[in-house]
Amino acid sequence: MSTPPVAPASTGTLADVVALLAGCRLTVLTGAGVSTDSGIPDYRGPDSPPRTPMTFQQFVGDAAFRRHYWARNHVGWRHVHRTQPNAGHRALAALEARGVVHGVITQNVDLLHEAAGSQHVIDLHGRYDRVACLRCGRVVPRSALAERLEALNPGFAERVGVVADVEIAPDADAVVEQTADFRVEACWAPDPDGAAPRCGGLLKPEIVYFGENVPRERVDRAFAMVEAADALLVAGSSLTVQSGRRFVRHAAQTGRPVVVVNRGATRGDRYADVRLDAGTSETLTALSTTLPTPPP
Repeated sequence: MSTPPVAPASTGTLADVVALLAGCRLTVLTGAGVSTDSGIPDYRGPDSPPRTPMTFQQFVGDAAFRRHYWARNHVGWRHVHRTQPNAGHRALAALEARGVVHGVITQNVDLLHEAAGSQHVIDLHGRYDRVACLRCGRVVPRSALAERLEALNPGFAERVGVVADVEIAPDADAVVEQTADFRVEACWAPDPDGAAPRCGGLLKPEIVYFGENVPRERVDRAFAMVEAADALLVAGSSLTVQSGRRFVRHAAQTGRPVVVVNRGATRGDRYADVRLDAGTSETLTALSTTLPTPPP
């Protein structure tokens, strides 16, 4: 059965958003635009430079790409680790505490929603602070790998420049050109087959790369979170990738109001009842003081 056409969203005001969402329990879908005020640039914002993110196929299939990624990540990870939640993150946590927000589905991997105090968060694309072995499945903290990479590459981060002066991407990557001599660590867990002192499998950040699928269980939990709310609020996402846009389409198809707050147009605007072209920090802060607590 074909999907019926959806009328384009109207460009509204904050008052329109409040009028539509008043009395609703919200699920919120966030993207990179929510974290830009914390110093983490997005991939697709109006002022973002062109980037070509690494794909899953490149990571697993090309040792040079993998070395380049880990060298850049070794620098960028330090930056993301020290970032702090901004006013938008704090506003969502406050709305959840009042019962206005049911939960947050985030496409970000920076854990800033959790740091701000949000309790019900689905990290759709994973999280930057963990690393998984593609052979044995062992998951270790990113900090443990950082120690081993530093031992293998002493002083590398300092040689490429002060972290604050290095361009950082949303996945904890950093733009570093001189990576040819960087040494990559393999999984140091015991070999699951007992054939070697250690596993030696490929280590990968526990992040969903381009060309890789979001785990089904995570997708199902996100759909359930949308269905448990009265409306869907999208904040700071261009909705370019299907992994997030499907929840917007689902909300619209099941009769739930959809509001999109983003600087610039999105690929989900046609599903929105109201589209607000604005920054997320100021908008979410305003909503935290104007949206009433929904009835029990």
